[in-house]
Amino acid sequence: MQSFPAVDPIPLPAPIWLLKLLHVVTLALHFVAVEMLLGGLLLAVLLSLFRSSPQSLVTARALARRLTVVMTFVINLGVPPLLFAQVLYGRALYTSSVLIGIYWISIIAILTLTYWLLYQFTARLEAGKSAWWVGLSAWVLAGSVARLLSTNMTLMLRPEVWRSMYSASSMGAYLPTGDPTLTPRWLLMLAGGLFVGGLWMVYLAGRSTFTADEKKFVAGLGGKVAAVFGLVYLAAGLWAASVQPDAVKAGLAGSSIYPLYKFAGFAGYGWLALVVVAVLIGAIAGFARITAGWLAWSAVLVAALTEIMFTVYRDGVRDMTLLSKGYDVWDRVVVTNWSVVGLFLVLFVAGLGVVGWLVSVVARAKKVMEGAASI
Repeated sequence: MQSFPAVDPIPLPAPIWLLKLLHVVTLALHFVAVEMLLGGLLLAVLLSLFRSSPQSLVTARALARRLTVVMTFVINLGVPPLLFAQVLYGRALYTSSVLIGIYWISIIAILTLTYWLLYQFTARLEAGKSAWWVGLSAWVLAGSVARLLSTNMTLMLRPEVWRSMYSASSMGAYLPTGDPTLTPRWLLMLAGGLFVGGLWMVYLAGRSTFTADEKKFVAGLGGKVAAVFGLVYLAAGLWAASVQPDAVKAGLAGSSIYPLYKFAGFAGYGWLALVVVAVLIGAIAGFARITAGWLAWSAVLVAALTEIMFTVYRDGVRDMTLLSKGYDVWDRVVVTNWSVVGLFLVLFVAGLGVVGWLVSVVARAKKVMEGAASI
């Protein structure tokens, strides 16, 4: 019996390799923003709750002020990879989305509430009020969205449970159970949040808006968090890889008919190496309390490259899992209109340039001392 819906007779408008490349690039950017949000928010909550020094509250406020901007990038950078995924994997992704329809639709409301809570969290910190419970509520909601996204992205790989789920509820009222990869994938994102959040603090320590003592505090704490949770992130990644089906492991090891997936396997090793490098950077910043610009930018570069390698490996896992169940993403009719594709790529590159410019504007704006700005 055919597990997946029939192929849409409308051909793809661009080469599959190009759609996958765009998907990987935009998804990696989205993951960076997501992990900055999850890690930075939890760190700000803990710093505001346990005020061990004046620098703790200054750092919490500095993180909180930036989180609403980060949330903007989380949402806007999340749309393109979802659209590319729908084009490439629509027969699987649409099905899984319908099967958990109530929860999938609820993501919009949860994100809206999370956004509002972030503003409340920042405002209460600025006013000197207790804010940790507001920030923690926002973090729980953001984590629940991550859980629902992980649930959908794993359910789309399990056509064998679709019929039973639809029989149980055609309204999408139940979540799937029994997937050994779901929990490690979700924990991988949460651990990655603190890992990237720590590296983000190492970068912030190089900002001129902190005093010398504040810089050392931010670099020391951020570096230690990055080093410790880098190891947790590494362990979660190894766990997630170990529970993959044998067919997926074999395909990524090079036995697939598609040599591209061997590259995805190499990306897994690249991710391992980059996490180790990031842990070393965190340890240097954390224990030596170094705030040098070269170390700050090294943290940014390694974090970005780590997410790219992770995304490439994740893409290979998805394709190999679907291929083992009869879904070949490369087996599609393609009719390319290169003039349209060229125009899209020009606009896409221009859009990325605008995003980069906006980030630089935010980074350079309001050269007010972080501690003084909160008085």
